[in-house]
Amino acid sequence: NSQTTESGICNCEAGSDDDLLFLLQAGCDGESIGNCPFSQRLFMILWLKGVIFNVTTVDLKRKPADLQNLAPGTNPPFMTFDGEVKTDVNKIEEFLEEKLAPPRYPKLGTQHPESNSAGNDVFAKFSAFIKNTKKDANEIYERNLLKALKKLDSYLNSPLPDEIDAYSTEEAAVSGRKFLDGNELTLADCNLLPKLHIIKVCPSSQAPSLRSVDAIIRCSLEVLMKHLRAWLSSLHPHSFFFPLLTPTA
Repeated sequence: NSQTTESGICNCEAGSDDDLLFLLQAGCDGESIGNCPFSQRLFMILWLKGVIFNVTTVDLKRKPADLQNLAPGTNPPFMTFDGEVKTDVNKIEEFLEEKLAPPRYPKLGTQHPESNSAGNDVFAKFSAFIKNTKKDANEIYERNLLKALKKLDSYLNSPLPDEIDAYSTEEAAVSGRKFLDGNELTLADCNLLPKLHIIKVCPSSQAPSLRSVDAIIRCSLEVLMKHLRAWLSSLHPHSFFFPLLTPTA
């Protein structure tokens, strides 16, 4: 449930804890959580933590004056906790992992540091690809994007150290894990999944001078990168936030 005020702020009923409030970027309907990957990342973390919290989506077309007073020069997402405003997404993630800790809340940190950087360059390569306006450079940007996706696919395919039996004479050729860092969702998944979701659903109209982005990504995910596709498929039952999303304007 949600209620939009004249100020452009929408209060979404995601729980109730007066001490913890998140302000996230709204979609083009001015209410739902938009396609900002940083907002989605924080929403995923809170949901996986199982914490009760308040979410306020902000319509940037009608950005309220009191928002400027709360965090001058800053766009959502940001968080307030006990009156203190936090605007850096990485710092917010660190704060949540430290504050919302076991035994009451699950730990979401990775066991393998390399999982945190897996796929880090995919979104940057994608952004460069769709923003390119020079036809003669299309192939280079496309090749860079596919290379980044293949690198991520290779990481998902490779066994993690704890999947390798040191006493076995047989080499573990393929990883059997469900997610980036194992069989449980972690902060690494929360960071990467929203970005991949944007890539997957990006309409080709956003890049009219290029070959269809959707066709390239679909080919990449479904034909070339079976492990990446399997990872996204395994996430499907956990895609609790997708129904809440609407495109940003």
